[in-house]
Amino acid sequence: MSAKKIVFLVGDFGEDYETMVPYQMMLMVGHEIHAVCPDKKKGDFIATSIHDFDGFQTYSEKRGHNFVLNADFDEIDPANYDALMIAGGRAPEYLRMNPKIIDITRHFAENDKPIAAICHGIQILTAADVVKGKKLTAYPAVGPEVTLAGGDYVEVPATEAVVDGNWVTSPAWPGHPSWIREFLKILGTSISL
Repeated sequence: MSAKKIVFLVGDFGEDYETMVPYQMMLMVGHEIHAVCPDKKKGDFIATSIHDFDGFQTYSEKRGHNFVLNADFDEIDPANYDALMIAGGRAPEYLRMNPKIIDITRHFAENDKPIAAICHGIQILTAADVVKGKKLTAYPAVGPEVTLAGGDYVEVPATEAVVDGNWVTSPAWPGHPSWIREFLKILGTSISL
């Protein structure tokens, strides 16, 4: 296996687990991952949020951790990367308003490079207008957005992932084992026991 270079799009109040866990997993298996956020530099941090189901009609949100970025957003050239990861949470709703985020996302889609997105991270894919004809999942509240953008929204349990070619998506952090396992397969990463 050769190490892959991955761009990881994150932002303030992105979901804590969906930021921390994928980042740490990619490092653990030997990939190089650059966590970036518009208007922030290497060494800056984002504030994460923890989403939970406490018996209400939707998830609650609590302050999470400070997650330190390890690369400068302004220096990212997607042509120098093998794959894209997008964290979920509240961050994607405003990150998708950034033209460079859209350009980065389109680069990976148009060049058929691997993409892994989770939860509300799929909002960046829909905003980049790259989901037409793709089979994917997302947090259920994002499902109508996927359909309106021309994607084939697949409802699966939160513990599952959907693979379409070299894309892998999952509804939320309970799907990490499936989501990360499938993304590692797409990247050609093998872990022997």
